[in-house]
Amino acid sequence: MSNQRMFNNTFLLRLGVAVIFLSHSLHGIFTNNDVNDFGNLFLNKIGFAPFGVFIAWSVVICQIFTSVLLVANKVVKISCILNIIILIFGIIIVHFAEGWYVVGAGRNGMEFNFILIVVLFTIIFLNTRTEKQTIG
Repeated sequence: MSNQRMFNNTFLLRLGVAVIFLSHSLHGIFTNNDVNDFGNLFLNKIGFAPFGVFIAWSVVICQIFTSVLLVANKVVKISCILNIIILIFGIIIVHFAEGWYVVGAGRNGMEFNFILIVVLFTIIFLNTRTEKQTIG
């Protein structure tokens, strides 16, 4: 049962990623209809109509739930994989066209998504290793 402990060797990474996903998702919900606008004004216009708003809300709700699961150290691998998929699609449909840099030499690039993906893979690998050490 110790592999289910919340405060293991990945706690700080899980907490940090969860804070980022939660702040991004909750900001979208509580500021001027950002989620609906992203669905209607971006996703629908690039070919996801009529599902743009549904997709946008699905991503936001998924990130809220998986953030809570990550902090609680529950269903960590699935939570990480879902967020990796979201981040990869974010790179493909939004950030790749903007280049690498988020700020400085560019704007709205993919570097932030890249490091989040690396952190999520690190969480998967560390949690898996911890589970194997506990079992074996």
